[in-house]
Amino acid sequence: MPDRRSAEHNGSPDEGNMSVREAGRKGGKTTRARYGAEFFQEIGAKGGRTVSERYSNEHFREIGRKGGRRVAELIARAKSIDENGNLQNPE
Repeated sequence: MPDRRSAEHNGSPDEGNMSVREAGRKGGKTTRARYGAEFFQEIGAKGGRTVSERYSNEHFREIGRKGGRRVAELIARAKSIDENGNLQNPE
């Protein structure tokens, strides 16, 4: 059984609390230990098939274009920042 913390604990109100990220990581590790890494491969493939059946090729082209534009913007922005983290004058 998983380790359960008592509702009656003494200390700060945040003691024993975990973030959503920590809870997700813990749950993922537990699931991997229980079912194996292949389980994640299978459910990922199943989800990918479902999404590809639900959306057209044009949908995937459009999100690819959006992602490409965003990456280009981030690269341009990074190139315009000097060693001190200051934005240089765009030319």
